[in-house]
Amino acid sequence: MASARLARLHGLFAAYKPPGLKWKHLRDTMELQLLKGLNAGKPPAPEQRVRFLLGPMEGSEKKELTLTATSVPTLTSHPLVRGPAFTSLRVGVGHRLDAQASGVLVFGVGQGRRLLTEMYNAHLTKAASAPGHGNPGSHLEGGPLTGSQDYTVRGLLGKATDDFCEDGRLVEKTTYDHVTREKLDRILAVMQGSHQKALVMHSNLDLKTQEAYEMAVRGLIRPTNKSPMLIIGIRCLHFAPPEFLLEVQCMHETQKQLRKLVHEIGLELKTTAVCTQVRRTRDGIFTLDDALLRTQWDLHSILDAIQAAAPRVAAELEKSLRPGLDTQQVPSPRWPGDSEGPSSALGLESDVGH
Repeated sequence: MASARLARLHGLFAAYKPPGLKWKHLRDTMELQLLKGLNAGKPPAPEQRVRFLLGPMEGSEKKELTLTATSVPTLTSHPLVRGPAFTSLRVGVGHRLDAQASGVLVFGVGQGRRLLTEMYNAHLTKAASAPGHGNPGSHLEGGPLTGSQDYTVRGLLGKATDDFCEDGRLVEKTTYDHVTREKLDRILAVMQGSHQKALVMHSNLDLKTQEAYEMAVRGLIRPTNKSPMLIIGIRCLHFAPPEFLLEVQCMHETQKQLRKLVHEIGLELKTTAVCTQVRRTRDGIFTLDDALLRTQWDLHSILDAIQAAAPRVAAELEKSLRPGLDTQQVPSPRWPGDSEGPSSALGLESDVGH
């Protein structure tokens, strides 16, 4: 039973990382829970071996001893002797979250550790319109592709700290009565426009060509090399001074850069602002609905999550490998175990490091 579960333990799944927990601790917890589930199964019946045991001869009045062939279990394979059957299991981590941030954190186990690399090398983003066209933030309503992440970022107007966090060392306090929702939306639109131009620049595409324009419309523009943080879309979800809530879709970001973004927005509004929360709501194809809660960090729930995500992961990889095809023309995806699925095409291995 444990071997059968281990054979199915290949793929990607997401968990919800609470604030205050380091990603390494969460990864170690996942490894521990998986090993605990694999070793919790009923151990196989011990092997039997024939031994000649010395004992009294039956039917003899004299106290004569004789050797009798007897079948006894082999204790060398007993769990109390050899220890647990599974002692190590490597789990890979996708885009990391720092200790203060929370939200979706993607893990890969077995062949999924190689899939993590393939997924995040795709760098795909999704926009509803070409850069510089359409309404700001409208692309957030579309179906995003791999490589970009969605965050909700909470800000607080009126003060600045040394690390852009609410609990940092206070540097300055300012007034914010002049700040309105219209001014904030205008600042966000300008930021989004400048970052979309930067995305085109880092993609090395000439938008005057028909092919580049079609890629922009379909959301297939992506940076060819390493780039600074790129904001694909940003909009205000809630505004109740001094608090406000932003939705940000971005690439190549760190949570510290998102906190600094709140600080920069405050400066553009002629005031100051600190970040009170960074929460990742989507990482590639994984959303909050896919993320396992703390009560679901067990082998059974993880196996179910891997199986549920497998078709979407395979389809996304197929789409990134063949971006020129329309999604309706892409053959139905396969998964490890099929003869010609993405795993065999990509040469996936189960012993890849983090």
